[in-house]
Amino acid sequence: MILALSTLAIGYRFYSAFLAAKVAVLDDTRTTPAHIYNDGHNYHPTNKWVLFGHHFAAISGAGPLVGPVLAAQFGYMPGLLWLVIGVVLAGATQDFLILAASLRRKGRSLAEIAREEIGPVAGVVCAIAILFIIVNALAGLGLVVVKALGGEELKFPPGSSIVTQKSPERISDHLWKIPGPVKIVYGKSGESLSVQEDFDLESTDGFGKATESGVYPMPDGSRRLIRGSSWGVFTIACTVPIALFVGLWMYKIRKGRVVEASLIGAVAVLSCTWLGSLIPGSPLEPLFGLSKNQVTVAIAFYGFTASVLPVWLLLCPRDYLSSFLKIGTIAGLVLGVLIVNPRLNMPSATAFCAGGGPIVPGKVFPFMFITIMCGAISGFHALVSSGTTPKMIDKESQARPIGYGAMLIEGLVGVVALIAACSLQPGDYFSINVDLAKQPGFHDQMMKAGTAEFGEPHELGAFEKGVGEQLQGRSGGAVSLAVGISKIFSGLPGFSKLISFWYHFAIMFEALFILTTIDTGTRIARFIVQELGGRLHPQLGKQDWMPGAVISTLVVVVCWSYFIWTGSIDTIWPMFGIANQLLAAIALSVATTVMINAGRGKYAFVTILPMAFVMMTTLSAAYLLVFSSNVVVKTDPKGFLQKAQEASTGAEAFKWGLNIALTAIMVGCLLVIVADSFRRWRNPLRPNAPEPLRV
Repeated sequence: MILALSTLAIGYRFYSAFLAAKVAVLDDTRTTPAHIYNDGHNYHPTNKWVLFGHHFAAISGAGPLVGPVLAAQFGYMPGLLWLVIGVVLAGATQDFLILAASLRRKGRSLAEIAREEIGPVAGVVCAIAILFIIVNALAGLGLVVVKALGGEELKFPPGSSIVTQKSPERISDHLWKIPGPVKIVYGKSGESLSVQEDFDLESTDGFGKATESGVYPMPDGSRRLIRGSSWGVFTIACTVPIALFVGLWMYKIRKGRVVEASLIGAVAVLSCTWLGSLIPGSPLEPLFGLSKNQVTVAIAFYGFTASVLPVWLLLCPRDYLSSFLKIGTIAGLVLGVLIVNPRLNMPSATAFCAGGGPIVPGKVFPFMFITIMCGAISGFHALVSSGTTPKMIDKESQARPIGYGAMLIEGLVGVVALIAACSLQPGDYFSINVDLAKQPGFHDQMMKAGTAEFGEPHELGAFEKGVGEQLQGRSGGAVSLAVGISKIFSGLPGFSKLISFWYHFAIMFEALFILTTIDTGTRIARFIVQELGGRLHPQLGKQDWMPGAVISTLVVVVCWSYFIWTGSIDTIWPMFGIANQLLAAIALSVATTVMINAGRGKYAFVTILPMAFVMMTTLSAAYLLVFSSNVVVKTDPKGFLQKAQEASTGAEAFKWGLNIALTAIMVGCLLVIVADSFRRWRNPLRPNAPEPLRV
């Protein structure tokens, strides 16, 4: 932790100063777009710290939290190196330079900058790529929220049975409580799974008498139910009206009183976190105990609303409030790690580095680099840096702490998440992150490989009793991270009895991270759809025209909601990783072109080198994901192409075919933009673009 903090501090002090002075050449005498085009809706000069909070909240979604947790299957060392090195030389560099470029170009989007600096072909292709990529990104982020908050169910194959010495208890006509510990035998395959805690089972028929060995045959069609987190849903829901009130207080009721609004919002959020503990077991639990599909609908409605309302009313104050919780929690975790000094139970490198892992398909190269995204480099950040943020910056010098500094904090988030995940026992980590349907096969695989400690939970039963929720099989990374965070906080003096509070606090903390990216991402996608629509009809291109804003937002929300509704973490997250990193390569290519056109080509190495590395890892991963073989992915030898060919239903074939098409389109867009950029590098535009207005 000390080495990571030192590296980030040195990177900000020296490397970002070099980028600001020599590459971006920031100048506070220039008037920023927030002042020139101030419309009170999208362009609005904003307090530096409020905007830092919004920008940090917008860029730090699921990536720096979930990516390192999923990549922990490779051990802690690969992820740690990529996080610390990548964020200083690649991620923060991209964010800052794209933000500076947009500031000089009326706050235009990445696609519009590409059109202006490279050419019309690159501009159109970049806009198309961004739309495809942002839909993948928002689906990947939203799915993590759904997995953390929504209830799920697992249907057992015919012939399954339960081995227990305690009789199942009837709760209602079709609902049974299975007291733990039990052993579940899955159908005729003979695969089994041990469950320590009680769980609910839905069955149309009752259980018969057990055999002498305590075997209860399950009726066909039985399903295991995992209830949603009513505590987490309640707290997250409360942040929306709180943010609306804070926005009105800050801009209408007590205009300019940022400190007052901050205190009101912070106290209200913490109070709602505590009040959430009263929801489970209360009459309100059914209202907030949502299923997977209900959570999907809820976040879609929120994304739509936040995109359409004025930026100062909901999006900016909510992100600002979230940043208090985010930065405060991260600071607490850093101190907690230094005080508790948790043991890293995950080895520095595991056998899954060579492939065959149950969570991330393939080998550590290249799949680790598309799994850990936002903590090291993320193309999605280029959309924020050329979306909402440049329209609200008061002075150019603020681009350095906001663009570069916020990304360094996100890298620190990734390091903390990695430590929290690796502090769990490997058996507990895999028991949480391997999907319930795959756990019996994974358990048998680990037994045969002589690594039984990876397949057997150690402290998971105690954690489940402590937090009062089912944790086994809650794949997606969010739950295992919450367990790791609660383990660190409960290790502090006087906090050992608060493991349930810390777990649910961590779930809320993660969901806030993700939802603040969903609202900003949906708004950015809306801008791009309107920019493209403006080419067909000028009225559609007006961002303050409400019918156009509603229609374009609805199109974006429906698209990413579809992927959440039909997808799973093992398909969406790799697709999200590829999409995100391809966009990073596009952004670095555009930033390079901006430098060369401005006559600062001698500094182009700061973007060309990370661009080349990101292209190498991401294109390799895209190829393997579509055409993977059993040499690459031992647990699932089928790539997207083979899965599409062997699909049993038309809907399944369409899903895999759509994944192939999206991957091909995104890769094609990258190659077109890079080729067009190379043409421009050889024949740059006349330096420089017209000077922006000065103070």
